[in-house]
Amino acid sequence: MSKRKKIVLAVAILSCIALSFIGGQSYSKYVAEVKGDGMAEVATWSFKVNGQKEQVQTINLASTYNNATLVDNKIAPGTSGSFNIIVDGTGSDVGINYNIQFTNENTKPTNLKFTYNGQEYDSITELQTDLSGVINANDSDKTKTLKIDWKWEYETGKGAEEIARNDKIDTQNAQDIANYTFNVIVSGTQVTPQ
Repeated sequence: MSKRKKIVLAVAILSCIALSFIGGQSYSKYVAEVKGDGMAEVATWSFKVNGQKEQVQTINLASTYNNATLVDNKIAPGTSGSFNIIVDGTGSDVGINYNIQFTNENTKPTNLKFTYNGQEYDSITELQTDLSGVINANDSDKTKTLKIDWKWEYETGKGAEEIARNDKIDTQNAQDIANYTFNVIVSGTQVTPQ
């Protein structure tokens, strides 16, 4: 092989190497892979009523009496007392709408009245309309205590005739009613996020 052919061959080989180097560089790209994980913490739900997770409780008014007015561990005209419904959302990361219902009410004495927030109610079902509320997610105290007072007045009415008529009703209630009970159902529902 002549010297010239060797030079041309060497130049051709070097040119091919140079072109492949330049071409390879122009078509290459940087590639990096970064890995991570998806994560979301789930909000905690906690809802208790009077320290319990059960939703239905029976309240016996004789166990909520005022000592000075209880007659032989039974309610009667002249007795009074109170009971609390404690709604507790402590530990919940979401707001709670709570709703209170009274069911299975059995034989309420006619002149027995309930009081909540200074308002008097003739029946427990009237009362339930004012006992619902909200515990907000950002409330510092997530406990709501609803105090309900009850009383069965010794004499009810205005004037001698009305008092005499109500005394007869009380006497008849005492003869006909052995127990007055009702159930309390307190339900808690998450507040819809905005």
